[in-house]
Amino acid sequence: MKQTKRRTKRQVSSPEPAPAGTALSFQGVGKTFPDGTRALREVFFTVRDTEIVAVVGPSGSGKSTLLRIASGLTEASTGSVAVGSAVPGYVFQDPTLLPWRTVEANVGLLAELDGVAKEERRRLVADAIALTGLAGFERHRPKALSGGMRMRVSLARALTMRPSLFLFDEPFGALDEITRERLGDELLRLYTRERFAGLFVTHSAAEAVLLATRVLVLSARPGRVLAQIEVPFDYPRQGGLRFDTEFTRTAQAVSEALRESFA
Repeated sequence: MKQTKRRTKRQVSSPEPAPAGTALSFQGVGKTFPDGTRALREVFFTVRDTEIVAVVGPSGSGKSTLLRIASGLTEASTGSVAVGSAVPGYVFQDPTLLPWRTVEANVGLLAELDGVAKEERRRLVADAIALTGLAGFERHRPKALSGGMRMRVSLARALTMRPSLFLFDEPFGALDEITRERLGDELLRLYTRERFAGLFVTHSAAEAVLLATRVLVLSARPGRVLAQIEVPFDYPRQGGLRFDTEFTRTAQAVSEALRESFA
C-alpha cells in the first residue's frame, strides 16, 4: 500500500512511536476516568505489523477505551502506549456519515480535513471506493444505502488515510447475521491484499476467530487480559472455515474464556 504524507492534527494525544515490527504496544496500561471509574488496569499486549488481534470481553470491560487510547482520543492514566501509525484508521460501530454528502464526498472527508491536495484526494477516494466494492454508488447519499453499504463507506473513508494500523470498534455489531458474515469475508479479502495491522473489538467469538491471528479476552471492569488464544489458521481464509472442526474448537475456547471473565 502506497504511503501518503498526511497531517496528524486530529489526534488529541500522541502515543510513543512503536519499535520496528510492532504496530501497537500496551505496557501496563491503566485508565481511570475523572468520575473515578476504573476502566482498565495493567494491560499488556502487542500487535505485530500485518497482524489482526481481536479483543472480546464483558460489556464495560474497557474494549472501546483501548481503541480510544491507541488512537490518541483518550490518554492512559498509567503505563505506556506505542503506535506505529501516525494516525490509525478508526472504524466505529456507527458509520457516522454526513447525510448531505454523497458516498464519494463522505469517503474523502478525512483527506479533505487533513489538507490533502484535490487531485491526490480524488485518487485516494477512487482507490478506496474500488477496494470496498462501492463503485457505481459514488453519487448516492447515505439514506439510499443499506447498513452494510454504509459500513463500507466508513471503511473506505479510513482507507484514504493509508494507515498501517486499523482500529475496529464492533463495526459489524449492528448488522444482521448474513450481512455481518459477508462484510467479515470482504474484510478478510481486503486484509489479504493490503496486509495492514488491526485491533478488532467484537462480542462474537466466531467473528474474532475468523478474522484474527490472536484473540485477547478481557476481564470484567477494570479490564485486564485474562487469556490470549492463538488462532491456528493461515491467510487467506474463506467463509467456509466457519464449518471447520478446528474452527469450532477454537471459538469454543474463546467462549469458555469469555464466560470465565464474568466470574
